[in-house]
Amino acid sequence: MNKETKNTVTRTAKTNNNTENNKSEITETKTTTAQKPKSLIIKLEDLIPFKDHPYKVIENESMIELTESISIHGVLNPLLVRPAENEEGKYEIISGHRRFFAAQKLGMKKLPCTVHCIDRDAATVIMVDSNCQRTELLPSEKAKAYKMKMDAMSRQGKRTDLEQAEGTCAPVGHKSKTRDTIAAESGESREQVRRYIRLNYLVPELLQFVDEGKIGMRPAVEMSYLDEEVQRDIVDCIDESRGEIFPSHAQTRRIRAQAENGEITYEDISAIMNEPKPNQAEKIVIKRDNLTKYFPPSYTPDQIIKSIINILEIQKQQEQRRKERMRDDGAR
Repeated sequence: MNKETKNTVTRTAKTNNNTENNKSEITETKTTTAQKPKSLIIKLEDLIPFKDHPYKVIENESMIELTESISIHGVLNPLLVRPAENEEGKYEIISGHRRFFAAQKLGMKKLPCTVHCIDRDAATVIMVDSNCQRTELLPSEKAKAYKMKMDAMSRQGKRTDLEQAEGTCAPVGHKSKTRDTIAAESGESREQVRRYIRLNYLVPELLQFVDEGKIGMRPAVEMSYLDEEVQRDIVDCIDESRGEIFPSHAQTRRIRAQAENGEITYEDISAIMNEPKPNQAEKIVIKRDNLTKYFPPSYTPDQIIKSIINILEIQKQQEQRRKERMRDDGAR
């Protein structure tokens, strides 16, 4: 190798080394300059709710207890917030909407907050994870939360599409891994996560029935595959029955199968829904007002039912003994 060639090799090696060093310096600079979360006391007027967050702030017993606790002890856990986009001096709440609502009710002016300088997708993941363990969440809240997290993680570069469009094909192993991840972080099974996400495709009226416990998860998932017109027909059938008839899982499967095989009419849906259900039995309803004079006001419905059954059992035994005496008298 001549001298000029050696010099060229040496210059190339130095250049490569310098490049690697520069990469290290750049990486180190990015690491050291990343903003860490910081604690601030922020005015309530500068806090805004997370856009389209799925959780409903309801003034129920749990909220009353939280408000009372904050009135005595203050806000012990700071709210998680991030600088609001396009709103100078404002902060978007990531976690703590119920504490914010309670503070408003109490007339508080400022709240302790932990500020995270993160983008919306990262904030969405934190928002869902920080609320997913709450026991009182409605199905509609979980449905929207899991969908928001799925979309956010997808935009972050992670494939999380549990729901593939019809006709597409995703690797089975990949889908299983994704479901495992979301299930582990939410405390749900993979199948339950899929079901919750499907609820996002229900019309609002049907989703409300799911929240109220009038429609189960499995029939709701079947209905989520129907187009809006067919779903509206189901709502009309429920309304026509004055809220007495709701489709079972078997009935929704039949409706879906018929809809997929061809056109289905309102009359078809009504006929299917009005069929007697195997587990459907005639109910006897007694208003509590008709029983109050027979039982103490403190009695619960269960206590009243048990008392009535005991009374009937005693009467039955007395009737049996009476018949036995009559037989004995007749034999003499």
